[in-house]
Parts: sequence; structure tokens; C-alpha cells
Amino acid sequence: MKLSLVVPCYNEAGNVAAFRDAVLDAFHNCGYNYEIVFVDDGSRDATLHNLKKLREEKKCPVKIVSFSRNFGKESAIYAGLERAEGEYISLIDADLQQRPEIVRDMVQILDDEPEFDVVAAYQDRRSEGKVLSFFKRSFYNLINKLSKVRLQSDASDFRTFRRSVAENIVQLGEYHRFSKGIFAWVGYETKFIPYTACERHSGSTKWNFWKLFNYAVEGIIGYSTAPLRFSIYVGGLTAVSAALYLIWVICEKLFLGIDIPGYATIIVLILLLGSIQLFCIGIIGEYVGRTFEQSKKRPIYIAKEDLGIEE
Repeated sequence: MKLSLVVPCYNEAGNVAAFRDAVLDAFHNCGYNYEIVFVDDGSRDATLHNLKKLREEKKCPVKIVSFSRNFGKESAIYAGLERAEGEYISLIDADLQQRPEIVRDMVQILDDEPEFDVVAAYQDRRSEGKVLSFFKRSFYNLINKLSKVRLQSDASDFRTFRRSVAENIVQLGEYHRFSKGIFAWVGYETKFIPYTACERHSGSTKWNFWKLFNYAVEGIIGYSTAPLRFSIYVGGLTAVSAALYLIWVICEKLFLGIDIPGYATIIVLILLLGSIQLFCIGIIGEYVGRTFEQSKKRPIYIAKEDLGIEE
């Protein structure tokens, strides 16, 4: 098997057939074997039913993994990588914003340029608003300053890599997964190519601002301990400020005869210090919570159905 296309699906009933047809058109007369590994991430529509129809039609090799519930795209990617048998493995969305024709170009690059192990695509033009673009740029700038690995700005999960890379990714069995960080952490020589995202074939995006925000927090906490050091710095700065303020109040009383500030100042200081403490405890709690969940050693996903290629 030359190529495996890993396709996470969540409520993509209107897209999966069109995606399969687009793959057939893109890889017509390509000269090598390929398979599509669909991962149904606990969809609540007819996605699984439509995937089974595609498998029965046998127009191209199709594998299906169906989760018992929604575990998230990161878990779906992991499940697809486990079952991919191709020499090259490509991650691509089912909504046809990422075109299969680009995957064929990626395969050609890996064939022609053996010095590269991964070909990753980034969006050269985005149609999103200025506010969202600002926050995305800020996130990449922040995480690249805090983390020991560097993330390529605007690079998505849309990429193709050699099998050795996929095998090393699968070995990372962490429960809280942040694929962009994992791809950067395993390393390998990566070639970045631009692409323009097309309109969704049907349906609406599953991502909103808060989901993207939580995903960003997941990445920062998962790939940096800087927030913990930040708590130390804030605590030290607060302690120094409190000591200087105490000296200032005493000097005012002894040398200037000014009464010590009363109730209002005390309340403000208590609220300030209390909020700083709660903020730092919250940061520590995020790390402790992830350690607690990882210590349970629960599976990354549960497969309700696992359908291989029909002969």
C-alpha cells in the first residue's frame, strides 16, 4: 500500500461521499495503491451509515473506525494512524476544504525529494476576521517563545509523512493530545507548502472562538512549563511590592506624620493578593489535573466498530 488517507469525521454525512469521489478523481491513473481510513468520531447524524455504503460500493479501499462517543479530532487522528498501512500517510479533513489533489502533490514531493520526511500545508490566504487572525498570530508568537519546540505559523494538520514518522507519533500515548505540538516534537525534516482552503462542501465548521481558545490553552500547557514559572515570578514580584509598600507606610508614619491608610487600602490589597493566589493555584491545578487524568491510563478512544477493507 503506497498511501493511506486518514480522514477524521464528525457529523460529515453530507461530505463523505463527495470526498470519496474527489479522491477517485484526484488519484485516477496515479499508478499506485491507496486506501481511505475514515474515523467516525461519535457522529450524531448519518455519517456512519453513509461510510458503510461507501465501503460496500468498493470503488476504492475503505476502512472505517467508529467511536463509542465523541472523543475529539486528536483521538480520531491517533486511531487513523494506528490503522493506516500505507508507505505514506496523509491527514486530511472530510469537508473538502483541503483538496485530495494537494495530497497527490505531497506524495510526489516525498518521492522526488528523499531528504524530506514530512510535507505540511499552510494557508496562504485566510478568509477569517481580523480579530481571529490577531489571536491566532498572538498564539503562535506566544507558544514559540514559551515552548522548546517551534510551531510553524498557520500550519494545519493537513500533511503527509513517511511511515516511520507515523510510527513514532503513535508511540506517544499521551491522553491530552495537541497534534501540532506532537508533529513539532517528533522532529524530522519538513517541507511547508502553501494552499488555499476551499469552501466547505456542506455543513458548518465545528470550531468556534472558545474551542480554538481552549485548544490553544491545551497546547501551551502541554508543551511548556512556563506558566508554572510565571506563578513563581508573580509571587516574588508581589512579595517585593508588599515589602516596599510596608517600608513606605512606616516611613510616612515616622517621618511625615501621615496616618496609616485604613479600611479601603486593606480591602484592595486583600482582593489583589487573593486574586493572584487563585490565579496561580488555577495554573497549578491545570497541570495537576492533566497528571491525574494521565495517571488513570484510560484509552485515548474506544472503538465501537472497526471495519477493514472488504475483499
